[in-house]
Amino acid sequence: MSEYDAEELAAQLQSENSRENINKRRSQRKRKRRMAFLRGIIRLICTIILLAALSIGGYYVIGWGVQAYRDVRDMYEAYLIRQEANRGEVDVRFDGYTNVLVLGLDDAVNMDNDEEKRADAILLISMENATGKVRILNIPRDTWVVMAQDKGETRLANVYAVGGAPLMVRTINQMFDISIHQYVIIDLATFAQIVDTVGGIDLYIEQNMDYDDPESGLSIHMRTGYQNLDGQAAENYLRYRSDELGDVGRTQRQQRFIKAFYAKLLRMDTLPKVPEIADILKRDVTTSAELFDSIHIGNVIRKLSTDPPRTIMLPGAVSRDDDTVWIMDRAATDEVIQELFPPEETAGTQQ
Repeated sequence: MSEYDAEELAAQLQSENSRENINKRRSQRKRKRRMAFLRGIIRLICTIILLAALSIGGYYVIGWGVQAYRDVRDMYEAYLIRQEANRGEVDVRFDGYTNVLVLGLDDAVNMDNDEEKRADAILLISMENATGKVRILNIPRDTWVVMAQDKGETRLANVYAVGGAPLMVRTINQMFDISIHQYVIIDLATFAQIVDTVGGIDLYIEQNMDYDDPESGLSIHMRTGYQNLDGQAAENYLRYRSDELGDVGRTQRQQRFIKAFYAKLLRMDTLPKVPEIADILKRDVTTSAELFDSIHIGNVIRKLSTDPPRTIMLPGAVSRDDDTVWIMDRAATDEVIQELFPPEETAGTQQ
């Protein structure tokens, strides 16, 4: 083969190779376009499916949200109905002071020999919201009162048996002409649980106490001196009334105990016990507030002033006709009420 023929053959092979390469590249481009098209179709289908799922899911989420709102609304309306039915004339405005009626219940037997609940301890507590200072009016259980709603006259302890907490609130509103924002009802067994939960109360017993009443299940025997009272001992201390002062002495012991209990609440080692206290309160205490969770109780305790609460017994004297009945001194009581429970229009401005 001549040199010319060899060059011509090489040029032909190069030309064929070039066309083959061109065709191959064209084929590759077509294949890439087809793959890109297929990927676009797949993405479009996936997007449609996702949008459909979101639309269906969103429908159910919106439906769930609407139903949840309705459930919360219904619960709140039911709460308002319970509040209105339970609290009587309780004024729920919190302007400067929070006034709470605390009723300690005891089992009793009426004239028909039927068991009934009576208010054995009656405290009107006022907390100054800005400072946390607490004022307490102790009302003797044997205070003679005219019941609200024309229910007649009786000892204050009996009012609860007649009309429950609402009638107690209305009657005390009528007595003092103040706003009671909330009430709390606690029985002796629950009270004893709380005392045990906080580790007992340190208190000085001012006299020997010896009293037995088999019908009431009381057997009280306590000696003079400093003691740590557990729940049962605290209950005995507060129920003892077999001395010459009678109900007055009993009220004075309540005041001493309240101050000791208040001091125990403010101790740092009490705070970890708040959840357990909250559980007891939610389970066994009746209240118009319905706010006995540990966070709420912890916040209340933190807001309390370190100053001891001021306690005052309802001014009055024993009746001339019956020395077991306490007769309120109207003039002196009006002065005390103005001091402890200021009118709402001035409560927010007092410090």
